[in-house]
Amino acid sequence: MIYLGIDSGTQSVKVIALEFKSGKIIASGSAPHSMIPGLPSGHLEQDPDGWTEAAETAVQACLAELGDQKQDIKAIAVSGQQHGFVPLDEANNVIRPAKLWCDTSTTAQCAQLTEELGGADTVIDLIGNAMLPGYTAPKILWLKENEPKNYRKLRWVLLPHDYLNYWLTGEKRMEYGDASGTALLDVKSRKWSEAVMDEIDPELENKLPTLSSSKQPVGILRESLREAWGLKQNPMITSGGGDNMMGAIGTGNVEPGIVTASLGTSGTLYACNDAPVIDPRGEVAAFCDSTDRWLPLACTMNVTVATEQVCSLFGWSHDEMEQAVAQTPPGAEGLLFLPYLNGERTPNLPKARGVFHGLTTANMTPGGLARATMEGVTLGLAYGLQRLEQLGITPTEIRITGGGGKSKLWRQICADIFGVPVVALKNSEGAALGAAIQAAWIHHRCELDAEPITSFTKRFAAPDNKTRCEPGKHSEFYQELLTKQTRLAKTLFVANAS
Repeated sequence: MIYLGIDSGTQSVKVIALEFKSGKIIASGSAPHSMIPGLPSGHLEQDPDGWTEAAETAVQACLAELGDQKQDIKAIAVSGQQHGFVPLDEANNVIRPAKLWCDTSTTAQCAQLTEELGGADTVIDLIGNAMLPGYTAPKILWLKENEPKNYRKLRWVLLPHDYLNYWLTGEKRMEYGDASGTALLDVKSRKWSEAVMDEIDPELENKLPTLSSSKQPVGILRESLREAWGLKQNPMITSGGGDNMMGAIGTGNVEPGIVTASLGTSGTLYACNDAPVIDPRGEVAAFCDSTDRWLPLACTMNVTVATEQVCSLFGWSHDEMEQAVAQTPPGAEGLLFLPYLNGERTPNLPKARGVFHGLTTANMTPGGLARATMEGVTLGLAYGLQRLEQLGITPTEIRITGGGGKSKLWRQICADIFGVPVVALKNSEGAALGAAIQAAWIHHRCELDAEPITSFTKRFAAPDNKTRCEPGKHSEFYQELLTKQTRLAKTLFVANAS
């Protein structure tokens, strides 16, 4: 039996084929897609048809590598970037490009909805989350207020992974995990919030697809794709989920104690819990996961986007940057970086900007800037971990994924800053692997047996203990540095906010 995982991210689509008996990835394919250029600051959009075109290319490449084994494909699942707003008309055509998770143009709509609903505390009581620019609900209101002609055409609201599921099956559905990132769902009850929907449009619920358990499949592969892909049978299409939900499954983060830290362009840090974790300050997202549990999550907007800027600035490879960081002492001789190049989500500072604080003639060096940058983005994630711990999450192990996790030095810095053992995975495919595992799990639940998800993750998403890093002698120092970074951010961007 073979299971496909399709991961549609902000930059590309990747497809992997997981062979169930061996537990190995036996084929893969990928294809890029791009942002729409030339938009105003804060507007980040993509054409959803670019996702399906990239997915088609990536799937075909994977199937070509599989050869005749492609006839053993039993199920497929999709991981997609969260929060994006895909508007469809009555004929199921895309009305306009999708506004993405990283689009921050909806700050005014967030403030408007928060005020009309009775304030931030009331919003959190209603849905379990604050109303943030990344979420889907303010994007819908933005369309209504800024493009009324397009809004009048709106018949369906889909998320990116829902749109790919629709492309695969012809069915429109939302599962709890990705739906919890819309700011339309009460995560405690897993039901749409009538109060939030009514503030946007009393008819909005009729524009949302069916909401159902993440354990339920969406359908089967549509006949036209089955024929185009040369398959003799139609594989099951399982619910899939948002990239963080699939990343949790792909890192074995499906039981309490395990926390995932993703060091990608942006950063996420999340845990599994058997009950909702509601942050009264709204800093930690109270998401559902894609196994019908909950996924409290802290997100930062700036991780490798910052380290890549340093590499570009000095013309370094990743190895050269790591060498420069290694030759610079912890704390970069007093240089501290606030990594808000794209604003920030945790803490919620969408208008903040990056700051190097404490520059001197001694530390204003390539190595100093590099070390401060790597430490600064990791401290940003540590702020989220600290908040998770304050809300009752007790991490025993942090499983690290994303490009930054490949660096031994960076893993050690993470262990020192987080104060928790850090380990990478034997398989680093993350969300794509999580999608393939979910496909296998739900296929087995529906047609073979009802083993728990942990029996699948322990087999396919095991940690690589050779990469394990324990907190070292610098942990206490980094806790002081985290306090300093937090205080400085509040002084610069909260106390002086207009």
